Amino acid sequence: MLRELSPRRRLLAVAVAVATAAAGVAVAVGLAATGAPGPTGGGPGPAVIPVVLVPGYGGTPASLATLSRRLQGLRRPVLVAGLPERGTGTIDASVRALDQTVQRSGARLVDLVGYSAGGIAVRAWLRQGANASRARTVVLLGSPNHGAELAELVAGADATLCADTCADLVPGSGLLAKLNAGGETLPGPHYVSVWTEWDQTVTPPVSAVLRGAVNVRVQDVCPGARFGHGGLVRDPLAVGLVVRAVEGGLVRPPGPADCLPLRALGAAVPA
Repeated sequence: MLRELSPRRRLLAVAVAVATAAAGVAVAVGLAATGAPGPTGGGPGPAVIPVVLVPGYGGTPASLATLSRRLQGLRRPVLVAGLPERGTGTIDASVRALDQTVQRSGARLVDLVGYSAGGIAVRAWLRQGANASRARTVVLLGSPNHGAELAELVAGADATLCADTCADLVPGSGLLAKLNAGGETLPGPHYVSVWTEWDQTVTPPVSAVLRGAVNVRVQDVCPGARFGHGGLVRDPLAVGLVVRAVEGGLVRPPGPADCLPLRALGAAVPA
């Protein structure tokens, strides 16, 4: 809950919510634990590869419930990285929490889904040691891969309001420069970045485009899709894209012919 945050971080979370609501977009950035890992030592097949979900700034347990529930329908372990201070601290702190979650899974390989700033934590984790060899598929949802103007705006208004996360997510930050230098993706994992042109939290929305990934603008799949940042973890189209990606079916950007099948996939009720 917001009252669990410090006064300044509470103010930032409220500011983000107000800015997003003014555009008619719901902010949804977070997750709580959704399942315990199952057996993972029996070979590399999809049924034994856990899906690790990583929230963004100031998330709540309910915000990724739709996505989590649908992924559990794949009969694979679904885990979440419980981020310190709900992801309102440094990206490094989120990376450490993600590493602990991957270790807890006990799996040799994992699929990673990072939402919003959680995607930046995923990318930073992959850069450490041999971590890239432990990731099979990496899905980023509305992640500010090249920064977010909102972070710059808040940092410029009051540098102490968001000294940690905003400093990392300002366009041109040292962290982003490091992540994007010498190739924005690493050999090994298959990267998918999903974004919406209606995103008014991560602006400009094209910041999510990642060189070396399969980049999917949801409007290129369903031209009438009008959901924003929060819809990337709730709308059946976005959920269907995540399901297709972690099942190995997004080797190239889908098109309009895939609109209805992907929506149906995302809306399917888990058995």
